Amino acid sequence: MIYFLASVIIILLAALAVMYMRMSELISRLDNMIESAANGSFSESEYSEKRLSRLESKMYRYLTAGKTARRRITAEKDNIKTLVSDVSHQTKTPAANILLYAQLLCESKTLNENDKKLARQIEQQTEKLNFLIASLIKTSRLENGILTVEPKEESIAKLLGALDFTAQAREKDIKLSIGKADGISACFDLKWTLEALSNILDNAVKYTPKGGTVSVKAQEYEMFVRIDVADSGIGMSEDETAKVFSRFYRSPRVSQEKGVGIGLYLAREILSREGGYIKVTSKIDQGSTFSVFLPKTNANMSKL
Repeated sequence: MIYFLASVIIILLAALAVMYMRMSELISRLDNMIESAANGSFSESEYSEKRLSRLESKMYRYLTAGKTARRRITAEKDNIKTLVSDVSHQTKTPAANILLYAQLLCESKTLNENDKKLARQIEQQTEKLNFLIASLIKTSRLENGILTVEPKEESIAKLLGALDFTAQAREKDIKLSIGKADGISACFDLKWTLEALSNILDNAVKYTPKGGTVSVKAQEYEMFVRIDVADSGIGMSEDETAKVFSRFYRSPRVSQEKGVGIGLYLAREILSREGGYIKVTSKIDQGSTFSVFLPKTNANMSKL
């Protein structure tokens, strides 16, 4: 009886050992499959469904489908790159020609004032079209990875010093003040962050009535640098502040002003890709403050 029990125990231990070895081999093969998929080296030719277990076969089909999807996404991105390039090339020349003809008509001595007024409207609408096309192309390139931001440690003083809105503010008799930021630095892409900040400041000047004030100030925190663009303009309701960063959103109160509602959306996209963010506080008829937060170190930035 003792020998029988010993034999049973030995057989069970042997069976458990075999199962453990098979399980270890299965886990090892699954690990290799997942690892190769993670680093982009997964190849269908390395695995045969005849040699795989049911679990491995499911994993194999899942990873194969994922690789196919990635190929499709890559192909679609390439198509978008081509489309954006074509749109940029095909629209640039006609729009430039229309603008040139409109300007020539405005300068013509043979047209009466009414005709010149119509020509000026054509010129204004063409400039608006040019701006819209340029903004859409920038946004599309950012969203599809054609253009990428490359953050590095930069001087905030250099960023603020590149803001050139003196003439625009003087034209509206607006008091514009840009604070100093000596010794303050953060991690950002200078070119694209200047684009984002310029979009915000352009709106501040545009929507501030004659005689108002606009200020730009920088403040350093432990992990971020905060740049406030404050104005004494028309302000927004709480409901609008939740929509203002949406693409093409424009308040009904500014429908007569130039713009297409894409500047703040583009600004948010740029800042988010740098690991920063933007928020706004505003009250109707009391002005708005747009606060831009830029990370101080690479450790704070999201991977691009």
